[in-house]
Amino acid sequence: MEPEHAAGLAAATALAGAALAYFVARAVNRSPSARVLEAARVEEEVRQAEARGRELVEKGRREADEIVRDAELRARDEAARRRDELLRELDQARAEAREVERRAEKREDAAEQKARELTRKERQLESVQKKLAERKERLEEKSKRLDELTEEQTRKLHELSGLSREAAERTLLDRLDRELADEAAARIRQHEERLRQQAEAKAREILATAVQRFAADHTADTTVSTVDIPSDDMKGRIIGREGRNIRAFEKATGVDVIVDDTPGVVIVSAFDNVRRETARLALAKLIADGRIHPTRIEEVVAETQAEMEKHVTEAGRQAVLEADVPEPHEKILHLLGRLKFRTSYSQNVLLHSLEVAHLCGLMAGEIGLNPQLARRCGLLHDVGKAADHEMEGGHPKVGAELARRYGETSKEVLHAIAGHHDDVTVDNIYTVLVAAADAISASRPGARRETLEKYVKRLENLEAVAMGFPAVEHAYAIQAGRELRVIANAAQTTDAEAVKLSRDIARAIEQQLDYPGEIRVTVIRETRAVEVAK
Repeated sequence: MEPEHAAGLAAATALAGAALAYFVARAVNRSPSARVLEAARVEEEVRQAEARGRELVEKGRREADEIVRDAELRARDEAARRRDELLRELDQARAEAREVERRAEKREDAAEQKARELTRKERQLESVQKKLAERKERLEEKSKRLDELTEEQTRKLHELSGLSREAAERTLLDRLDRELADEAAARIRQHEERLRQQAEAKAREILATAVQRFAADHTADTTVSTVDIPSDDMKGRIIGREGRNIRAFEKATGVDVIVDDTPGVVIVSAFDNVRRETARLALAKLIADGRIHPTRIEEVVAETQAEMEKHVTEAGRQAVLEADVPEPHEKILHLLGRLKFRTSYSQNVLLHSLEVAHLCGLMAGEIGLNPQLARRCGLLHDVGKAADHEMEGGHPKVGAELARRYGETSKEVLHAIAGHHDDVTVDNIYTVLVAAADAISASRPGARRETLEKYVKRLENLEAVAMGFPAVEHAYAIQAGRELRVIANAAQTTDAEAVKLSRDIARAIEQQLDYPGEIRVTVIRETRAVEVAK
């Protein structure tokens, strides 16, 4: 119990005693005997109450003393706990202060160390600057002395050699040119060899894949057609009285009809295959009909020409479907169909165009380009051959002009048509693909054939180009004109110059000649020392 409770209990006891004395006083004011008894009883009760009050007071005092002692003990414990906490906080603060002081001392040491290092470096820098200044002075002195010695040696050299300064400079520059030419040729050879190996490996892989995946038939055609006749009597009816039927037929069709002793056939000859095919069909109809006279000939030829126009357009549409490209303008389809009846070195141009289209698509797929666009470039690349006899210019220029006129908007297609023979600067990858596929299609065995006269002339032109260089002694075209062997004069050329000579001859062939495929130029230079033992 706390002291406040003990004081309250003592006050309550005193109040009870006062109340009891009040009741005793009232009882005294009653009858004497009752008052005496009552007073005695009250007195006894008062004594008991006082005794109880004293006990309670004593008990309260003891409890108050115990409470005070407990409070003092708790206060001392609390004070001790607070003192311990304060001591711990003080120790922590002292430790933090010592750590801060230690860090400050460390920073101060580091700053002093940096200051010492900076001072040392400044001294070193001053020393280096001083040494550099001294070295510069010595170098300037040496340079000045060297200039003087150079001038003196140059003067003596001029006196000894008898050459002027200009002549000596020319001699030195000539020697330098020769050395640089050798070095440049060596570097060009190394660089070209590395590029050639890389390009050949990749190109060989792509071309081999494309050729392996596409195999075409041999497409060599002729410029004559034969028409079977039931009997040799029909030849006379074809010729007509005094040759009027055959003249009317040749005039209407624009072909030559050859009626000779060959049994069972009549030959139709023309370089325009559309006219030749029209004449063949018309002649077959006339023979089947049996009515052969100038009027009937004109009717049948006109009817056949109309049918041929439809057939030509349908052939072009079929080629577009086979190449799997979007259908172009109707006029372009007609031009493509005309290529079916056009040959180049006896190779059918439409079949050649389809072959180039498929090869372009395969190679484009191998290198990540658009195969459909590549096939369109390949299909239309020779479209100018259908009208090159009607317009001025080569077939690349004519084809590009016709394609542009009839709605072809693709820059890649137009550039491939115009540039697949290097008539314009090639700056489009699709043009390169078309040129490669065109060379493959034209140079594969069985694709083309040429007359002996043209063949010999082409070989002579190759050899003539090589012989136009002063350092060339002999030139031989071998492997059907696919390779040119050049014998260079060993006294006039070096090994490095032989490399340059081969490149110059190759460039001259590209600029001066037209040829299918590629031509390898091999320059041979050798020195022979011969002595006879006697």
